[in-house]
Amino acid sequence: MRIGIHGRDSQAKTSPLVEKILTQLSDRKAEIWLSSKFIKQIKSSLLADIKYKTFELGDNLRKLDFFFSLGGDGTMLESVTYIGKTEVPILGINTGRLGFLAITSRDDIEAALEALFTGAYKVESRTMLRLHSSAKLFGSLNFALNDFTIMKKDTSSMITVHVFVDGELLNSFWSDGIIVSTPTGSTGYSLSCGGPLVYPKSESFIITAVSPHNLGTRPIVISDKSEITFEIEGRSKKYLISLDSRFETVDDSVKLKVEKEKFCTKLVQLSGHHYFNTLRQKLNWGLDIRN
Repeated sequence: MRIGIHGRDSQAKTSPLVEKILTQLSDRKAEIWLSSKFIKQIKSSLLADIKYKTFELGDNLRKLDFFFSLGGDGTMLESVTYIGKTEVPILGINTGRLGFLAITSRDDIEAALEALFTGAYKVESRTMLRLHSSAKLFGSLNFALNDFTIMKKDTSSMITVHVFVDGELLNSFWSDGIIVSTPTGSTGYSLSCGGPLVYPKSESFIITAVSPHNLGTRPIVISDKSEITFEIEGRSKKYLISLDSRFETVDDSVKLKVEKEKFCTKLVQLSGHHYFNTLRQKLNWGLDIRN
């Protein structure tokens, strides 16, 4: 079995976890692949005692059976850029704080590895979005698992974003920006701006305004078969756009279109890790003293 591993901000407290994973994979005769970025952060002498291959961002990882993401949700989103269209299943191992996407805890590592090697797991497909632009933005990484945003670049004044769905004007949003999120991203930035929780299997996009200057503005859920285009106005001529945690600066001459990506992200789901459980445990959703 071939296992790719990427992590971020490995500290002293995570080194024992890294050693444990590498040791167990080596004992199981797995072929270990480590991202060069992660290798630079690993504070362990264990690397001298195990065999491994390295990979860079942009390398073809199609031969991998699984990909381990060690960190928090930010690391998971970064891992998606390594996997891309190969659709290698990703197991998120949480060494961060919230861990909504990376839900496998330190204490569950042995059980998780046993499940992978015995086939006692499920793979869940998550919709992604793709950005098309008239300028060369984000290179080959013009996709996102969570969301696409248009934001004002400075703090002086709001911007106006005219949003069109399949060529029809949806609304002109006077706000600090706009978020287009996938169902997976509905629990991220969109949620903090008042967006709804959307079940991951829903075939939809969520459009949410950031700090709208209108009491009647509400998020809207549309079909993920739609094409979403934008026109931007503002006193500032520079704006920030993002795909997950990656940013670019654009001006109002750049044409932007968002649609559903042709490939998806596949997440490893272990027993007991259902989406509804995660909502209750991580976000305290539905918390009621009577329950």
